[in-house]
Amino acid sequence: MSTPSGPPTDTTAAMGDDLAFAGVARLSELLRAAEVTPRELVELYLARIERLDPQLNAFVSVRADAALVEADAALKRLRASEAGPLLGVPVVVKDNVDIAGEVTGHGTGANETPATKDAEVVLRLRAAGAPMLGKTALPELAMWGHMTESQTHGATRNPWDTERATGGSSGGTAAAVAAGLAPAGLASDGGASIRVPAALCGLFGFKPTRGRISTLPDAEHWHGLTMFGGLARRVLDAALFDDALRGAAPGDAHRPPEPETSFADAARREPGRLRVAVSLKGTLPGTKPGPAARRAVEETAELLRSLGHQVAERDPEYGQLLPDIMPRYLSGVADDAAKLEHPQRLEPRSRRMAWLGRRLHGRALRRAVRREAAVSERVNAIFADHDILLTPVTAAQPEPVGRWRGKGALRTFNGGGPYVTYTAIWNYLGQPAAAVPAGFDEDGLPMAVQIAAPVNGETTLLSVAAQLEGARPWADRRPPVS
Repeated sequence: MSTPSGPPTDTTAAMGDDLAFAGVARLSELLRAAEVTPRELVELYLARIERLDPQLNAFVSVRADAALVEADAALKRLRASEAGPLLGVPVVVKDNVDIAGEVTGHGTGANETPATKDAEVVLRLRAAGAPMLGKTALPELAMWGHMTESQTHGATRNPWDTERATGGSSGGTAAAVAAGLAPAGLASDGGASIRVPAALCGLFGFKPTRGRISTLPDAEHWHGLTMFGGLARRVLDAALFDDALRGAAPGDAHRPPEPETSFADAARREPGRLRVAVSLKGTLPGTKPGPAARRAVEETAELLRSLGHQVAERDPEYGQLLPDIMPRYLSGVADDAAKLEHPQRLEPRSRRMAWLGRRLHGRALRRAVRREAAVSERVNAIFADHDILLTPVTAAQPEPVGRWRGKGALRTFNGGGPYVTYTAIWNYLGQPAAAVPAGFDEDGLPMAVQIAAPVNGETTLLSVAAQLEGARPWADRRPPVS
């Protein structure tokens, strides 16, 4: 890992750590008012990364020199009276996304050649003027929702308790943002990977509608399961981040209609009176919500009632989903493994999962894609009478670090059940869902709830999430490692 090219300036040191937690919206205001410069912000975060990341292992690489160059370019744009919510605001990028000149590791040691082109989302971050501090950790091929660990990079640790996992697969981005090593970061979600790390690290995590943010150079990823989005401490910050990335590009397989308003405007307005369905039912047989999951949902349901919403208990008709979701998930893993320079370097369990995926790539995959419409009609019947669905994000709180180290593919996959039982269905159906902080358990670990909506329902989710944040603020509480 590279380190900052020099100690922080006196100006940066004088800012104090409070600035690191100010968030995208506030940092953008300070930059436009010339009360801080992009270089000062980059130096601040680089110093924090150098000091705190050895406890977390959130980064696989730090782009110190490149981020400073990008910061200076942002300053020139600010002085030329350009504006934009990410202009000069440093961010991090998950290491399954191409940044030209950087190796894209996908959580493995199987690639050695730097990417020659930026992914579309990185092009948009550059256009927005966001310096990129570095690339963040994930489990191999983004496969696991319950942990961010790999034989190449080791374990990423939760800033709230470094003996606990961050969840996966965007655990590096979540740990970095939660600990104040960046104000926001790019994540991906193929079944849980934005929402679970957000939930376990005390952040707001938002998975938009399929196709809302480009997945190029892949026309679609994991056969339509994967969506990109931002992780941030506050709802407005995530909305501003995703607004900068929004919109399909030529070559994308999915092009949903654009909402009538920006995500940021949605986060700033009241949601109106909503009909809220509440359910503790998961999609996996035998997986039951633990005490923290129940408490988070029950308290949030009561809060929504107090805010004037109509709240009722109702379970979706999920049906048997594994035959529909697994072929897309495992075929996607196989696709990613096939693109690696040295796939033989994968962990044994990763190679096994890719092997299974190759065998599901034909008839089973085609059937899973074809059945999406029927599954959607069944599950989405709940939205005929309700505007949003409230569930847990996970059935369990974060596990001890290293619990699944060296375990086989089947045991590791089954161990992830409590962490994807509420989330993966919305990837299969391409619908928006968000993880919203909901207080802390008796051990001081974050709790969270999930809210989901029909396709193109992002603005409703952002409005009600912001309302919950206003009624039950969470962003000012910081983890021990911060």
